[in-house]
Amino acid sequence: MGAGASSLEGSEGWGQTSLGDMPESCVAPVLLYLDPPEICLVARLNRAFRGAASADCVWATKLPANYRYLAALAAAADDDSSSDGSVEGNGRCSSSVATKKEKYARLCRPTPFDRGTKEFWIQKSKGGLCMSISSKALAITGIDDRRYWSHLTTDESRFHSVAYLQQIWWLEVAGEIDFCFPAGSYSLLFRLHLGRPHKRMGRRVYDSELIYGWDIKPTRFQLSTSDGQHTTSDYHLDGPGHWILYHVGDFVISSSDELTKLKFSMMQIDCTHTKGGLCVDSVFIYPKDHQPEECILIVK
Repeated sequence: MGAGASSLEGSEGWGQTSLGDMPESCVAPVLLYLDPPEICLVARLNRAFRGAASADCVWATKLPANYRYLAALAAAADDDSSSDGSVEGNGRCSSSVATKKEKYARLCRPTPFDRGTKEFWIQKSKGGLCMSISSKALAITGIDDRRYWSHLTTDESRFHSVAYLQQIWWLEVAGEIDFCFPAGSYSLLFRLHLGRPHKRMGRRVYDSELIYGWDIKPTRFQLSTSDGQHTTSDYHLDGPGHWILYHVGDFVISSSDELTKLKFSMMQIDCTHTKGGLCVDSVFIYPKDHQPEECILIVK
């Protein structure tokens, strides 16, 4: 029987089947279990995998639930930054015929909004929403008085500018944002640096002698949401010469279609002593399970 089947296969000219013979409709369900970077890798295998890896049914499961809201913000940002109206080849999100894979790729790139003082993007690996809020979008007590604060231009910030505190009695930095976050759990963090970083003889250094007052009393960080969530954390600021993410707290979004207002702040208002030598870069919002790599993370 086996010999006959083998002979028949030879006489008919049948060849062995391979992955390339699989229909895209069979490949696509398998790709649903992979992360986006893995999907892009297997797309190199053959034509069937390449076609399935571009299918809308695959990427629809990777996009955030409210991707249309995010894509509209990205399209508006693209329109603001370009006057030639071109769509082809530049990763714009304004085309109504863009595939879901193209939309995912566009949302992975930072989208500035609110006059460029805020940015959002999604993680390439998981599709979770991330956000950064510049120090220029924060309400900082005394920011317009050059005796206390100044703005430094630096390539160590994604916004290329940080607020530098020279000295002050009353430290208060606050901010808020209204946004439709995809449902999920998030963490909010302040990105801070003790000491003024700069270059000397081509090497990165910081002014340690200008850092004082942060070891006497802790700095209080607070976070509240429009649906009643509230958290408070106290830290003694430390780690001079390093960018540090101070974890303020976590919050949960239950609906992807509703605006949520976040209010957050950091305060050190003990007026018995002055403090100085602090750089305030930005506030970050990450999915709760995200592990930042670019600086030290401090969590209570």
